[in-house]
Amino acid sequence: MSGPCRSPELTDVTTGVVGEVEAVLRDLVAGLEPPPGAARGRGRPRILPALCLWAGLLVCVLEGFRSQLALWRLLSQTGLWDYPRIPISDQAVYHRLARDGIGPLEHLFAQLSTVLAARLTPSLPHLGDELAPFAREIMALDETTLDTLARRLPATTDGAATARRVPGKLAGLFDVRRQQWQTVQFQADATQNEKVLARSLARQLPVGSLLLFDLGYFAFRWFDDLTEEGYFWVSRLRQQTSYSIVHVFTQHGDTLDALVWLGAYRADRAKHLVRLVQFRQGGQLRRYLTNVRDPSRLSLAAIAQLYARRWDFEVAVQLAKQHLGLHLWWSTNEVVVQQQLYAVLIIAQILQALRLEIAVRAGVGLFDVSLPLLVRYAPQFARRGEDPVTVFVTRGRAAGFIRPSRRIQIQAPDPPLAVAWSLGPVPLQRTPRYAERKCTARTAV
Repeated sequence: MSGPCRSPELTDVTTGVVGEVEAVLRDLVAGLEPPPGAARGRGRPRILPALCLWAGLLVCVLEGFRSQLALWRLLSQTGLWDYPRIPISDQAVYHRLARDGIGPLEHLFAQLSTVLAARLTPSLPHLGDELAPFAREIMALDETTLDTLARRLPATTDGAATARRVPGKLAGLFDVRRQQWQTVQFQADATQNEKVLARSLARQLPVGSLLLFDLGYFAFRWFDDLTEEGYFWVSRLRQQTSYSIVHVFTQHGDTLDALVWLGAYRADRAKHLVRLVQFRQGGQLRRYLTNVRDPSRLSLAAIAQLYARRWDFEVAVQLAKQHLGLHLWWSTNEVVVQQQLYAVLIIAQILQALRLEIAVRAGVGLFDVSLPLLVRYAPQFARRGEDPVTVFVTRGRAAGFIRPSRRIQIQAPDPPLAVAWSLGPVPLQRTPRYAERKCTARTAV
């Protein structure tokens, strides 16, 4: 592989993890090109191969380019890899992107995610993360509003004006164990209620998976539906939510582990018995809910630690926005916005996989490997023909690439249970009544 423009992962390194990932990614991108001899339809043959178009887009993300014009310059003036410079106009590149849409990048994202998930799974036991081993998957469910984009409006009597609008939002499931986006969904309406997309996202998971979500998803019907469909979940308890205690496992001061009915009044009450745990850390009373009712299966401390991992979604968003340039949009066109979004997420998947590989090889915790420094320095090592993973493993501690994580640790008590898990005749469900309004674009249940 040659050419003056190379990316951190798409380099001519032929050994090491980066070289392996590059080979997989190049094969996947090549799969977007029609096979030789395939019918092309009417019109002259394409000058720009699909491999160059989409691989070039990924290179632009990695290099921090800020416009579609940079993609055109890369293909027409610099050249990509072994391919010669392509004699094509900037408008031809724009029209090709608009015509091909987001389908190829969606397909590439899905294929790459499948390949990386299979590659990373054998490494999970080495990370020592044994939270909720009974759960088939552990996913953080959330949404993030995309940063506003500016566009120039026609001149007015006051001169040229600049308006800002939100291009939409991203809803997704983030795999807490593998640190990968499991699935993502773009929503153009940034004001739509979180719960509208939540159900379709959750149903993509195997039964027995565990979901972590914040108060934006708090709803009795949602909790009951997840339970009946065979999913586990952990949420915070919303203030002013009424409940009645049915069974106490342990209680000492502010520390409580008990089974409760959500909704103490007839107007709004959940169907399934759930578990409430609470404790005080510093001056804050932390309170969580889960449908894992057996405390021997999931302890109070484990519930708190699991919910803290919901923050992994926010860290993944920060990588995309702050370090991979998703806060700087190339165009106001919705198709281009989504193309840039998927290109960023594809690169983010690779970077997260490299960090996990480094952590396993170095024998350290996943969050001890600095992701911002990996983004910043991996290109420099790769351009010199060094495998960034090997450099981070062998010299990471001395260079500060590997250092103790600064993430806040939740110090939850783990008291012995005063009452063993034996409910006897206590009912686990009752007749529900849901007071929420009917699901709409802005309000969902």
